[in-house]
Amino acid sequence: MAAPAKPLALTLGEPAGIGPDIAIAAWLRRRELGLPAFYLLGDEALIAQRASTLGAGISIAAVSPGEAANSFAEALPVVATGERATAGPGKPDVSSAPAALASIRQAVADVREGRASAVVTNPIAKSVLYRAGFRHPGHTEFLAELAGIDGHVPQPVMMLWSPRLAVVPVTIHVSLRDALTQLTSDLIVSTVRIVAAELKSRFGIARPRIAISGLNPHAGEDGSLGHEEQTVITPALKVLRNDGIDARGPLPADTMFHEAARNTYDCAVCMYHDQALIPIKTVAFDDAVNVTLGLPFIRTSPDHGTAFDIAGTGKANPASLIAALKLASRMAAVNT
Repeated sequence: MAAPAKPLALTLGEPAGIGPDIAIAAWLRRRELGLPAFYLLGDEALIAQRASTLGAGISIAAVSPGEAANSFAEALPVVATGERATAGPGKPDVSSAPAALASIRQAVADVREGRASAVVTNPIAKSVLYRAGFRHPGHTEFLAELAGIDGHVPQPVMMLWSPRLAVVPVTIHVSLRDALTQLTSDLIVSTVRIVAAELKSRFGIARPRIAISGLNPHAGEDGSLGHEEQTVITPALKVLRNDGIDARGPLPADTMFHEAARNTYDCAVCMYHDQALIPIKTVAFDDAVNVTLGLPFIRTSPDHGTAFDIAGTGKANPASLIAALKLASRMAAVNT
């Protein structure tokens, strides 16, 4: 499948984290891996300093998004956002929070205005952003707000994808206690509808097979270990099947993720965060990709954090970012 004609917009992420490291490492492997063209939204001086710290002999081109694809072969394209980033590697500095947020805002604007084909985000440090007044639970919710039109904010759905497994949690960045409160039949239905629609439109799967987990051990054992399967999940499954969606379950979560089971579905939808993320981080820790569904643009991200302890050391593994870049390009090509 052909790569999209427009480059990918890659955000800076937390300036003190490994985002700059893995962006540089990915660009250095662009020819070897046949990576799609991307540009990094951030502070050129910080990128140059980080490359020097890493001992990476790279050329940096200060460009506009429209010039990025032509520069990509010979230099890492960097598009300025107007915000300086002063934090050193491994030394988070709240004064650099505006640079991280400006990078995300500009990436979304570039995609929505046709200058880029997809958004790929480097990891942010929510604790740093919170100290600067950031009010969202995470990246996903901030992107949903940026995607809003006339006050309508779309429902973002977090998918973790790898070639071996794709998972979606119905409830995301909330405590387990709050997840039980938030879990409703309506939320399951709206989440799975988005998953089914985007597996078709953005992954090219004509008839997605979606496995739905139970909530309780053994999917409730017919009500003896909990009633949510009967009162919340099964009613949602009936609605989904009436929609023509191939939704199977509720299935015991402890038997859904061995190899033979994974071969029977395209995506597993689970009821809470760890129920979905523990299996994929076990099966595909280095190459899993975070994908936000439900937005009017494509967004992927590495499935790891800022790793302050190894920032600037050259030890950061760019595999998940490379996978995120490749998947974003693939999804954009499906939509072309």
